[in-house]
Amino acid sequence: MKENSISRRNFLRGASAVAMASVLPGSVMAAEKEAAVADTTAKAAARKGPKRGVSFYSYSAEFGFEKTLEDCFEDVHDMGAHGIEILANAHIANYPYPTEEWVNNWWALCKKYDIEPVEYGHWLDCRLYQDRLLDVDEAVDFLSRDLHLAHRLGFKFLRTKMTVKDGQLAPIDNWQDIILKALPLAERLGLVMLPEIHTPSSLTEGFINDYVDFIKKTGTKNFGLNIDFSVFRTTRGRETPGQTAYYSKPEDIIPLLPYIYCCHAKLFHMSDDFHETEIPYEEVLKIMIDHNWDGYLLSEYEGSDKYDQGYEVGQTLRKQHIMMKRILGD
Repeated sequence: MKENSISRRNFLRGASAVAMASVLPGSVMAAEKEAAVADTTAKAAARKGPKRGVSFYSYSAEFGFEKTLEDCFEDVHDMGAHGIEILANAHIANYPYPTEEWVNNWWALCKKYDIEPVEYGHWLDCRLYQDRLLDVDEAVDFLSRDLHLAHRLGFKFLRTKMTVKDGQLAPIDNWQDIILKALPLAERLGLVMLPEIHTPSSLTEGFINDYVDFIKKTGTKNFGLNIDFSVFRTTRGRETPGQTAYYSKPEDIIPLLPYIYCCHAKLFHMSDDFHETEIPYEEVLKIMIDHNWDGYLLSEYEGSDKYDQGYEVGQTLRKQHIMMKRILGD
């Protein structure tokens, strides 16, 4: 192919972008955003029970190289999935201050590929300074910035990481003061902040009880949990050096289900007959179905071959979604 030639796919993509830009300027674009939000929200409400989505973290070895943002959208659409998670600092150009052009293109992609923005992944970096942790007001300022940006992009949930100690996932000591001060803004914007629970922690860690107690004490609907399915991993000998992983039983998730808004559907290895060989998906998803859990399962690939040259994550994700469709009766 000549250097200045262009594939049919990229030509059509470019033509589509030009066409959208010509009909979606200014106030028309604003109306288009509102219509996209209403459309995806209505579709999400119609799909009760566990729903399928993908975390763009899965494409971290390809994003910006073999795959563009639109390629990731297209991949998810081809799997018949509808929800996505992004990592704000990786997938938002010029984060935390994207241009209006970038935001308009974001909404155009959501509409074009029938995608619902589900979870906005971000970090509350309390170790920003070498000699001290952020104080409450500083932390809330950073958190507020991400709450506003997540709302601008149509997300409902934020995977809010605020951990600094113990090599586990225990939160910073003043996490309750920070979250409590951010709750009014989250409530006004209709957003839910979710710390993520994954290995080396288990679902019976003491700090998870602290999260649940906080929810009960405040009565808030704007703080909850994201459970990463790595907590159910049945294999051994793969722990991070210096850390001990405590594996959870599928039934350990039951008392937490009322506080779980979405999950990272972790996958390490998919067999050719469409089974995840290291996580008991059938048991976990059956429990979630039987208890009427209604939320998104966001695929997150962590296979050892993820960064191998030429490896295509999309093929492995497709195997997982075939498996989840079978279990969910989707």
